Amino acid sequence: MQKGSPKKPVRKPQHQPKPGIEKKMSPRPIYDDPSIPGTNKLQGKIVLVTGGDSGIGRAVATLFAKEGADISIAYLNEHVDARETRQVIETTYNKRCQLIPGDLGKEQHCRRVVQKVIREYGRIDILVNNAGIHYENEDLLDLKTAQLRKTFDTNIFSFFWITQAALPHMKEGSCIINTSSVTAYRGSPALMDYAATKGAIVSFTRSLASNLVKKGIRVNGVAPGPVWTPLIPSTMPAKKTAAHGSDSPMERAGEPVEIAPCYLFLASKDASYITGQFLHPNGGEIVNG
Repeated sequence: MQKGSPKKPVRKPQHQPKPGIEKKMSPRPIYDDPSIPGTNKLQGKIVLVTGGDSGIGRAVATLFAKEGADISIAYLNEHVDARETRQVIETTYNKRCQLIPGDLGKEQHCRRVVQKVIREYGRIDILVNNAGIHYENEDLLDLKTAQLRKTFDTNIFSFFWITQAALPHMKEGSCIINTSSVTAYRGSPALMDYAATKGAIVSFTRSLASNLVKKGIRVNGVAPGPVWTPLIPSTMPAKKTAAHGSDSPMERAGEPVEIAPCYLFLASKDASYITGQFLHPNGGEIVNG
């Protein structure tokens, strides 16, 4: 487990094959601060986190376990990272952690994920739709249909499919938290399809919040700025990884441990009067959204 407070890091250029392995990153992302104790804000809750093996998802799953929740993690095939996350949740925080590998860009698999969670725990109290991918394209003419469909399948269709399957098992007082991105608000010239999916997540979140408000299910989102996760070295040229986040007002990328508290706030009773909203942990960029 990584310790220490986030600061402006020194990173060497690095690249990995997709989808990227957190254990191979240098320096490794900081996803937990063991010096900060849990306060039982989520005691007894059942949580499903997609993309929970590494990056922001790992930080969220770990923090939620620290706060008393049992966890299910849906992820693609990053088994080394997923097992490490499970070990921390089970050994350090003494909570249950179910691992469910597979392609969330497939509708049937999304439904199987929820079925497995229900067989294990019987219900879902908190759903965190977080899985996402991106590919850089400097020119729209280079964006192939296959890539476009894969990005949309994973980044937004999976949110619909997982949520559709989960809702019958979520009661009044449950909540849904969706991961968008700062790119939803200001765009990205090299991530046009990715930014489009993140914009769709904002609209989905606001619409679903209105749709479910009378059922007592809150729906909110988090729109992070640059964060040091496996998505970066696995999708960017090596030279760009060293400077990732340096153009933010704080001149650095965030660490996953700095993003996860936004999810905890939205999942807890502290946010009981909040639905249809987004939090923006992005290093100081003003997006007015």
